[in-house]
Amino acid sequence: MAPKEIKKVTTNTIQKLKIAGEKISMITAYDYSFAKLFDAAGIDIILVGDSASNVMAGHTTTLPITLDQMIYHAQSVVRARERSLIVVDIPFGSYQSNSEIALASAIKIMKESGAHTVKLEGGEEVIDSVKKIVSAGIPVMGHLGLTPQSINKFGTYVVRATEKSEAEKLKKDALLLQEAGAFAIVLEKIPATLAKEVSESLTIPTIGIGAGKYCDGQVLVMHDMLGINTEFKPRFLRQYLNLSEQITGAVQRYIKDVKGSEFPNENEQY
Repeated sequence: MAPKEIKKVTTNTIQKLKIAGEKISMITAYDYSFAKLFDAAGIDIILVGDSASNVMAGHTTTLPITLDQMIYHAQSVVRARERSLIVVDIPFGSYQSNSEIALASAIKIMKESGAHTVKLEGGEEVIDSVKKIVSAGIPVMGHLGLTPQSINKFGTYVVRATEKSEAEKLKKDALLLQEAGAFAIVLEKIPATLAKEVSESLTIPTIGIGAGKYCDGQVLVMHDMLGINTEFKPRFLRQYLNLSEQITGAVQRYIKDVKGSEFPNENEQY
């Protein structure tokens, strides 16, 4: 019997999920092993996030990670993919200066990693870049609300768009991104009522993180939701596992067995 064909998720699939009213699941991954697990579990989208700067490299912000480092992580994730849509963040400094540089960065990511789409932060200020990348045949996911690459501008990771003027700008930016050809938009840490309004105003899907239940999908950073990273506990995070505790316990038992000459035993040697 031939193996069952695995239906691959595309940007078209994501659009159909919005139309059907089915929520979209998205998680971050940065290496082959975890990406393989998430893909097999049936996740719709895997985001190779610039959060790798924090969770993989130990930086305090997403700013230091380079384009080549993002491509390395993306290559690892793509090798594990059977069905999920792979989205890669264009890192800070690789698209802000002008649309030509943004396009070159997007092309480099696509050519060298084999990923399917790219993501970049910002609204009106990056519209030319979005248009240029989309016109080259590369799907773009937008990102509004709390934009971590702008941490030095805002100076804090508090909820965004609580003021009327910022909320109005966000609504306008979302429509501009849609018009420019973005296939989806991440809404990060904004009031749930605003996220609902934006999601209903768009024909493309919204993916929320700390933006309430009315978005068309949700995304979490794997290290947060699996309890690997224990320092980060915002209100929007639901921790599904406590791997930090389990891994520490396992390693401590291993150390104890090695020190006590309990490992390896007679059955674990040749």
